[in-house]
Amino acid sequence: MVLESQETMPQTPIFSSMLGSSCSGQVQPDMGERCVDPVYQDGNLVSGSLEALIERLVPTMDYYPDRTYIFTFLLSSRVFIHPHELLAKVGQICIKQKQQLETGTEAEKAKLKSFAAKIIQLLKEWTETFPYDFQDEKSMKELKEIAHRITQCDEENGTVKKIISQMTQNLLMALSARSQYQEIKEKFRQPVTDKGTILKTKPQSTQKDILSVCCDPLILAQQLTYIELERVSNIYPEDLMQIVSHMDSLDNHKCRSDVTKTYNLEAYDNWFNCLSMLVATEICRIVKKKQRTRMVEFFIDVARECFNIGNFNSMMAIISGMNLSPVARLKKTWSKVKTAKFDVLEHHMDPSSNFCNYRTALQGAAQRSQTANSSREKIVIPVFNLFIKDIYFLHKIHTNRLPNGQINFKKFWEISRQIHDFLTWKQVECPFEKDKKIQTYLLTAPIYSEEALFIASFESEGPENHMEKDSWKTLRTTLLNRA
Repeated sequence: MVLESQETMPQTPIFSSMLGSSCSGQVQPDMGERCVDPVYQDGNLVSGSLEALIERLVPTMDYYPDRTYIFTFLLSSRVFIHPHELLAKVGQICIKQKQQLETGTEAEKAKLKSFAAKIIQLLKEWTETFPYDFQDEKSMKELKEIAHRITQCDEENGTVKKIISQMTQNLLMALSARSQYQEIKEKFRQPVTDKGTILKTKPQSTQKDILSVCCDPLILAQQLTYIELERVSNIYPEDLMQIVSHMDSLDNHKCRSDVTKTYNLEAYDNWFNCLSMLVATEICRIVKKKQRTRMVEFFIDVARECFNIGNFNSMMAIISGMNLSPVARLKKTWSKVKTAKFDVLEHHMDPSSNFCNYRTALQGAAQRSQTANSSREKIVIPVFNLFIKDIYFLHKIHTNRLPNGQINFKKFWEISRQIHDFLTWKQVECPFEKDKKIQTYLLTAPIYSEEALFIASFESEGPENHMEKDSWKTLRTTLLNRA
């Protein structure tokens, strides 16, 4: 994937004097082997040593880092250093700056309070954006150390102490909420195939299906969008960064993501698989061709409504479900389906040219979201596995460090930009009212295993050749033996 311009990400200005370096910070054609740390191109930070980048993070009396830089560095730093180690280094820099301001004069006391306010703001942004960096005792200890020293800057009225106390309370609440979500999620975390039910030879005609719960494609698309936004809200930037940090740990035999083992990415991916399998189950288990045709056309309409909403993940899951072999082989059924709408959807999801058509549609939805006046127009839910692959390939085709040993920060600007876009989309408040009945069905309805899907498909439309006949007999025997 070609790196886009960095103009969309305002970057931290040049403050070369802060580093005590004789280098100007600008890259000149004739500089050759001269030491430049960090390196800028056209005013944009592109590389630097870890130490220089950490110094850029810490405020001074006259400087506060650009918020985009704070986000990008805190996000990417975990690839190179544990959060508690980074906190310790930040604390050391704070101590040095605090000591320089402790002269006792009234003017210096005012400067000390101003410096303390900037440090608190940095810690506030850190704890709010990456609360899980503070889940272990080492990080909390370092945070308390810095907080203790900063409170000494304003012991007279205790304002700083109150702000830090509130910040800490909010942090603990965020950690508690995420921990509870993790525990609940673990109870229901099962492979898709384990949710399959033993197929009856002839399902009862009165058996409940999705159409008996919701026959309006738009409403079902809205409920799928509700589920998507609910799940995506529990994906955090550090979860996404594990794609990079985990790969780095494998390459260097040093774990950078051992602060916590999260299942958020896997759980969201499982939701995609569950939806695909549910679509296939709903279609394959119907005995009568006419009703089966109606079900296929219904899901095509649901996928189309998802596309219109901007819910590309559910749309792709539905299309994937209908393209599974047990569904795709139902030629008699498909011959009765009006496939014009389906062809349009498949065109949007055409994998050629790196999903060029989908990316164009996604870009259009993103632009619509930026200028939208209503929550409905702000919805952008990308195809998650493609989003993950983009980050993965960005990581693989660009090195973490340059030949001179400096961190390739240009790479992390781009990864950060993509993750920032995702975080912006996930914060959209769902404009659709929750329908418990529909969502309960979507989340708990029995899903056939791949084997059961094939058997149901063969029973709906018999095997057409010897290979299919052999597969049918083998699968049927296997499933009955398990029963």
